[in-house]
Amino acid sequence: MENRPTRVRLLDAAHDLMLTLGLARTTTKEIARAAGCSEAALYKHFDSKEELFVRVLAERLPPLAPLLSSLAAEPGRHSLEENLTEIAHQACLFYEQSFPIAASLYAEPSLKRRHDEAMRERGTGPHIPIEGLDAYLRAEQALGRVRPDADTFAGASLLLGACAQRAFAYEAAEERPRAAEFATRLVRTLVVGLAV
Repeated sequence: MENRPTRVRLLDAAHDLMLTLGLARTTTKEIARAAGCSEAALYKHFDSKEELFVRVLAERLPPLAPLLSSLAAEPGRHSLEENLTEIAHQACLFYEQSFPIAASLYAEPSLKRRHDEAMRERGTGPHIPIEGLDAYLRAEQALGRVRPDADTFAGASLLLGACAQRAFAYEAAEERPRAAEFATRLVRTLVVGLAV
């Protein structure tokens, strides 16, 4: 018998199924079956498939939100370029893994609407990392490490948008630019417009 806790098995099963089938085609019944438990057991741990999706993003993908929060709380650690490169690298990995999961939402408008409503109710969504990076850049701006006239929201949007685009644009390509190298090149270009 499986000795991992039910919640862990459910998250692992949801992650695997959402990666292979996409969020829209993955059902709670399939997740429960893959985890070796009942659908009722799934609902003891998670209110909905949307909550399960949010938990998969938070607990099974590279930790983008905690990194942004810690940097915004303690600006000035390391150089601006080093911090932004680490953010870009984690964002590349996060979007690379989350894109296949979330992409199927766009094929079913009614599911997308329900999903968006659930995200708003939980105070989460794809805009949260942009707001987190904007907060970090504003904190660095207050320390004088980002130009006072720099548009921090635009900078955050450009950096994270490029990382998300890397996941999307190279999905069908034979080879995707390596995350670390992409992050370094991206930040070197962006810092020209932000740094003092």
